[in-house]
Amino acid sequence: MAGGRGFGVGLVQKVSSTRAFARIAPRVIPALDKAVHRLSGGKALLSTRMLPGVVLTATGARSGRRRTTPLACMPEPERGTWLLVGSNFGRPGHPSWTANLLAHPDAEISWKGETIPVRAERLTGEERAAAWKAALAFWPPYASYQARVEREIRLFRLTRR
Repeated sequence: MAGGRGFGVGLVQKVSSTRAFARIAPRVIPALDKAVHRLSGGKALLSTRMLPGVVLTATGARSGRRRTTPLACMPEPERGTWLLVGSNFGRPGHPSWTANLLAHPDAEISWKGETIPVRAERLTGEERAAAWKAALAFWPPYASYQARVEREIRLFRLTRR
């Protein structure tokens, strides 16, 4: 089982690799995650039943306003960092949160009820290749997402400030 997660992960991975999921999930999952996060006092996200998650608060690239986005993440406990994958569920176009981090890399995350100031670094070259390989082992549907789009999916490493 990927990452030691619970029963049903294989089924969820198959479903999440489909184009139908890519159409529906971006509207449903973030809304549910925001509601559960708010109701739990910042301690839980619904999607963490399958993947670890954070709530990213970053400054909007164009608006300059604070933008809050629940995201799946890959914790890197040996480094004390988190990897974010800008997959956008395999839809065309980079997710807006990636542009926000490119413009304003200082952000914060809510991780297991703790608010943590972080700095985002977009990964490139060999560092990106190694992180992508780890991300695919962690959540294989990322390969399906990449196969559906022409853009290279952006990867970011978040480090505590």
